[in-house]
Amino acid sequence: MIDKIGTTAGKIWEFLNEHGEATILKIKTNLKLSNSLVCIGIGWLVREDKVNIKTGKKDYKISLK
Repeated sequence: MIDKIGTTAGKIWEFLNEHGEATILKIKTNLKLSNSLVCIGIGWLVREDKVNIKTGKKDYKISLK
């Protein structure tokens, strides 16, 4: 499972690098991943200090540092 989470984190990083800031929903929809896997992948990137998270009105916005 740890490999799947690491791979997901990599896909999220690549998506943000290509498209810039995005909501969790946009990431989930474009990468066709479950909510849980997206959140775990983002958590991985947060722990590695690779992303910023801003609170929006209805969702969180994720961007690369």
